[in-house]
Amino acid sequence: MTAKPDCPQKQDARVNGTTQTDDAGPVTRGSMSRTLPDICFELQAKIEAFLAEQTDDHVLRNVQSQIKVSMGVITEALRRYGPDHLSLSYNGGKDCLVLLVLILACLPSCASHSSPSTSHTATTNSTAVPASENALSSPATLPGQPLQAIYIVSSDPFSEVEDFVAGSAERYHLDLKRYALPMRPALEAYLEDRPAIRAIFLGTRRTDPHGEFLTHFDPTDEGWPQFIRIHPVIDWHYVEIWAFIRRLQIPFCDLYNRGFTSLGGVTNTRPNPALAVGGDASKFRPAYELRDDDEERLGRD
Repeated sequence: MTAKPDCPQKQDARVNGTTQTDDAGPVTRGSMSRTLPDICFELQAKIEAFLAEQTDDHVLRNVQSQIKVSMGVITEALRRYGPDHLSLSYNGGKDCLVLLVLILACLPSCASHSSPSTSHTATTNSTAVPASENALSSPATLPGQPLQAIYIVSSDPFSEVEDFVAGSAERYHLDLKRYALPMRPALEAYLEDRPAIRAIFLGTRRTDPHGEFLTHFDPTDEGWPQFIRIHPVIDWHYVEIWAFIRRLQIPFCDLYNRGFTSLGGVTNTRPNPALAVGGDASKFRPAYELRDDDEERLGRD
């Protein structure tokens, strides 16, 4: 089965992640002309600076620790499979946004060591070792191709999400393929379109549905398209995701500013009632003010 969402005859600005604006503001001519290496080295420098900070804030210290573990997982994935065989599941949400930034920040250091391991299929359930602090600054040549990504569209997507996915794909030079299909046929179609893909990065966290027993590297379940699922941010907490985004000043979807804490579709997602202002169901605090992992999905049916 092959989906055809990127038909060149269509001029939909959301196809293949091309658009002129996103929820973080206009994609200016200057930002569109920035190369992938420019972006990767900038993000790498931001993360290096953050990791070098001395802070008494326990959340920020936890984020620093989480970054090192996650970048170790990403580095191991690049070593095992190589960028030509890797993809990212990207829907514009906060978790996969953090994951995208971490992957791009790893590319300068990992590029010269990213040829796939000959034994990668034998160790699919291992937990990666945290990255060395010195590994971030290793000189390397970036791969010439953008990061491959798949966007599986909700059956009733928010226009804000669609626009943010398109704008951020443009901003970060994603090679994004968009499928308006249920998850299983979307993955089947993607692997038919991109048969070289062997593993896909996912922004799943431990508190997400079915996330409780996942490891950093897991094969897909029986009956599903076969690839390795990679979960670099599996053990991040909700507050740590937002601390990373805000500390590094990463643009994010505007729905989060309006009280949404988990993004689904228009018919099954609403602002989180735990963020209602004074019991008023029409006013909500931003998503980053929520503190409890267990309350993250209160806005999802």
